[in-house]
Amino acid sequence: MYIYHTPSVPKSNPNGPVGNFTKVSRMLRPLSLGRSARLLRSSLHSARTLNPSPTSDLLRPLSFSSSSSGGASDAELRKYAGYFVLLLGCGVATYYSFPLPPDAKHKKAQIFRYAPLPDDLHTVSNWSGTHEVHTRVFLQPESLSELEAAIQDAHNKRQRIRPVGSGLSPNGIGLTRTGMVNLALMDKVLEVDRQAKTVRVQAGIRVSQLVDALKENGLTLQNFASIREQQIGGIVQVGAHGTGARLPPIDEQVISMKLVTPAKGTIEVSREKDPDLFYLARCGLGGLGVVAEVTLQCVERHELVEHTFVSNVNEIKKNHKKWLADNKHVKYLWIPYTDTVVVVQCNLLSKWKTPKFKSKYGKDEALQHVRDLYRDSLEKYRVEVGKDESDIDQLSFTELRDKLLALDPLNQDHVIKINQAEAEYWRKSEGYRIGWSDEILGFDCGGQQWVSEICFPAGTLPKPSMKDLDYIEELMQLIQSEKIPAPAPIEQRWTARSKSLMSPASSSGQDDIFSWVGIIMYLPTMDARQRKEITEEFFSYRHLTQTRLWDEYSAYEHWAKIEVPKDKDELAALQERLRRRFPVDAYNKARRELDPNKILSNNMLEKLFPSSDTV
Repeated sequence: MYIYHTPSVPKSNPNGPVGNFTKVSRMLRPLSLGRSARLLRSSLHSARTLNPSPTSDLLRPLSFSSSSSGGASDAELRKYAGYFVLLLGCGVATYYSFPLPPDAKHKKAQIFRYAPLPDDLHTVSNWSGTHEVHTRVFLQPESLSELEAAIQDAHNKRQRIRPVGSGLSPNGIGLTRTGMVNLALMDKVLEVDRQAKTVRVQAGIRVSQLVDALKENGLTLQNFASIREQQIGGIVQVGAHGTGARLPPIDEQVISMKLVTPAKGTIEVSREKDPDLFYLARCGLGGLGVVAEVTLQCVERHELVEHTFVSNVNEIKKNHKKWLADNKHVKYLWIPYTDTVVVVQCNLLSKWKTPKFKSKYGKDEALQHVRDLYRDSLEKYRVEVGKDESDIDQLSFTELRDKLLALDPLNQDHVIKINQAEAEYWRKSEGYRIGWSDEILGFDCGGQQWVSEICFPAGTLPKPSMKDLDYIEELMQLIQSEKIPAPAPIEQRWTARSKSLMSPASSSGQDDIFSWVGIIMYLPTMDARQRKEITEEFFSYRHLTQTRLWDEYSAYEHWAKIEVPKDKDELAALQERLRRRFPVDAYNKARRELDPNKILSNNMLEKLFPSSDTV
């Protein structure tokens, strides 16, 4: 789940221009002219302060006054006229001296036209548009030898070249403006062993590509996250996960890896070969080497029956332990400000137990309440429906939710109505669904968003602690007491433990289980002011959960969703927290040995895991 979002680059020119980006230049030139204008207004204001009747002074040289007074007025007029000419000249000079790219030198500059950024400057951002950098170094090697050459060259030059993946991590963990390497062109299946049920792939292959390639061999992956577009190297390195109390996070499916390291070249690690480094690097955040190849343990391809139904807190408490133990996959979708909990259970399709598929309501009936709310809200907020939005009946539920939230995203009453409509939608969407596991386990997460997901221990499978439900109960109370405009859903999932030392679900207890809880705020608009307000509200929401709940439940954020605080004291507290949970000293020691010049690092890694010899 590294971050990569940029128009495609042809294989023949992987480092060529990606696009024409003008964001920086749009800011600079108006500031220059604006500064000149402010100075001009300031000088004229000073003139009026010194002379309470500036109009009469300007007319005085034309009157038949004495020569002495006329001379003084002429001098003042010439002085202020000189100021004006000087400031105007400064503004024009600033404008014309603004650096343009070489191919634009011949063009005639026009006031308030913006110079483009250089053609070799790439803009790389995550999918939600919450983190973005500009860089001139964005490499896409096509082979292991090209990757090795790029890493060695960067190491020799002490030039950072951070691994970055598909563009799906919310926090920008793979971004740095000094340079990045992306393995999108290294996406081959190298070997499939049907008998051992293993597959060896290049790390740039996407989950969806790999699943399609495994079909003909009757294999698939053990578990999946909500989406399928992550690169394998990225989804493993950040400790991504699916759901199922008997199933570990996805990094546990890795049985060996090939790492390209700056100091030691290409090395292979596995459970048998250098196991200490293997378990440290398996969830290594891209800091111990660029993952070039991965061997994964697969399972037989299988169909699942998904059962979705609506429950409530009391029913959940009665059945929680049983549901965790009996279901291969289970998750809860909590809807704030309602008593509704959506339960999704998935199990292997049995020939002897075929579920009833008849649903009480059709798709249109399930969506009707949401559509009615959207139409009423358009009228309330006096919003005209655009041509591309006129057919409301064609919108999916998540699209309708985004459009509803865009009308007034931080209005608590408005958000509550949307949550209530969502609860009604799920009540009318209860039923069964059958499909292949890679199809069933996906989830429509909605549009662009801020999300914070934490992981904490929830006892063992034979004896759950019930702290997972306690956490949710406190979270819901916090949302109501603080009047947070919290949209739905709050997604709760479970996994078994991971042996990877840097995984948030890392544990030595074989039966330990962990709960993962994600809070969310959508970014349903491209309006910069509105997005800024949503961002501020989300971070306030997140901060409240952090200060009130995280320490109590030993909760730690998902590596792809952790955000580095700007406040120094908060950053120091976060660093200390991470040291209590993870082997930070061992991780930094491995970084010094494998990447002494920190070329694979970025500001986020340096702040989370500071060391005295940081470049």
